[in-house]
Amino acid sequence: MDTKSILKNFFDRYPLLHSCENDIQDAISLLIDCFEKKGQLLICGNGGSSSDAEHIVGELMKSFSQKRPVDKDLVEELEKIERERGGYLADKLDRALPAISLSAHSGLNTAVSNDIGGDLIFAQQVMGYGRKNDVLLAISTSGNSQNIIDAAIVAKAKGLKVIGLTGQTGGRLKQFCDEIICVPATKTPIVQEYHLPVYHTICQILEHHFFL
Repeated sequence: MDTKSILKNFFDRYPLLHSCENDIQDAISLLIDCFEKKGQLLICGNGGSSSDAEHIVGELMKSFSQKRPVDKDLVEELEKIERERGGYLADKLDRALPAISLSAHSGLNTAVSNDIGGDLIFAQQVMGYGRKNDVLLAISTSGNSQNIIDAAIVAKAKGLKVIGLTGQTGGRLKQFCDEIICVPATKTPIVQEYHLPVYHTICQILEHHFFL
């Protein structure tokens, strides 16, 4: 299935999300550019959006809808180091698109919360991880979560691109985004229901682009 077919299938199933079509395609283009330049994706969100961040990492860091065989050069290196185990690793491991959920580091996040401030757990990680060619995916159903906005501000200051994934208005977050996908809903449960097929489709297209 090619990119056009993936998008057609997506919009056939979720016609209300046609309003986001250009924004979704722009976000995909930005992410392709990021990964082609050896950048990484940082993702942050609160509550259900934190779970979404973890979910996205899971789809990007291993095979999602198709197999991603290890490069032949790496296969040779693995087998050169240890023939039997190297062959096993080459057969089992998948190529990955580097992505980090900023919610995942409980030790660091509790240290930041205790020593600096709980609202800065994402901003501090963008400070540490963020580098040129990286992208921050900032997920907020309202677009007004201060810790998400602060992460976006730090990202912009460090030269990262920022993609927002929000509800209908985009909130205050939109002014700090290079691209923003505002799904057509304002109630949190419905916004989150729309977010899942959006990021699933983005992950599937990225996988198709890099690993077909």
